[in-house]
Amino acid sequence: MLKTATPILASLNAEETITFYTEKLGFKFHNNWDGYLIFSKDEIGIHLWPTDDERIPKNTGCYIYVTQVDELYREYAQQNIIHPNGKLKNMPWGMRQFSILDNNGNIIHFGEDVSEKP
Repeated sequence: MLKTATPILASLNAEETITFYTEKLGFKFHNNWDGYLIFSKDEIGIHLWPTDDERIPKNTGCYIYVTQVDELYREYAQQNIIHPNGKLKNMPWGMRQFSILDNNGNIIHFGEDVSEKP
């Protein structure tokens, strides 16, 4: 039975990525093994692997299910990291979500299930 998953995104610069994920996103940094980075926040983890190919993170992303999406949106909006087309909104599939771009160009969507809420 499946329990959880950890996204593995691409990183163009380990030090810049460590700074972005800890200072902008509030993640805890765990390890850097030759550019392979491990972070966590609350109940999720994110790994990033090193690459020099700028096309990879521009075509990579993940979806993180959250609670209190409005609060998280306000926090990240203050960091000026909301994707230009990723403003907070209710989606037809029952998620209230927004998107950011990390320092590498990976898109990360944060969504809260609102399908059962009035």
